[in-house]
Amino acid sequence: MRLVFGECEFDSGRRALLRHGSVTPLSPKAFQLLELLLDRRPEAVAKTELLERLWPESFISDASLHNLVSEVRTALGDAPRAARYIRTVPRYGYAFHGDARPAAPVDVSRPDSSGPRLVSRQGEWLLSEGTNLVGRDRDCTVRINSATLSRRHARIVVTSGEAAVEDLGSKNGTHVNGKRVSQPVALKESDRIQFGSVALTYRILGALTSTITRRM
Repeated sequence: MRLVFGECEFDSGRRALLRHGSVTPLSPKAFQLLELLLDRRPEAVAKTELLERLWPESFISDASLHNLVSEVRTALGDAPRAARYIRTVPRYGYAFHGDARPAAPVDVSRPDSSGPRLVSRQGEWLLSEGTNLVGRDRDCTVRINSATLSRRHARIVVTSGEAAVEDLGSKNGTHVNGKRVSQPVALKESDRIQFGSVALTYRILGALTSTITRRM
């Protein structure tokens, strides 16, 4: 799902939210919340359903959902008293009510946004500033459906464009250029990272070539 609304672009395939053309950091659960509201727009979604979808089999108070909505609104440049995108439905839930439309087709011969990313033949994942989780869990920024990965297998922390990968005690390990990761390892252009049996390549904007095709 790729949608444009106002100065924002939402790309569920790349797990990215852009505002004014730049990647806007958003936590995995906040990204999932925005994705749910966009998918159901303009329908209002009940708080009970949102809590069940975002925190399955867990008891979470409404305050946690409220904080998540605030994070989404901040990322979108929205405000509760003059909401352009996220509407509060009193005593019920929330709804996306902005004018969202499909984004223009992507020219895969050129990188379309800035920032480091992981690339494979199966897809491309843009890495946001801050912590990016890798694993099978639906909250992971880099979600890979492979039995050789743990639910939360590893994390890649991006700081001012520099990235480092750290294994999170996974069963099958994380390797960088064939060496198992036992502590955070700084990543360089074209490093080969293997999570379980799945291999990806770390790339930086400007180094991607037109031979890479994204398949979302």
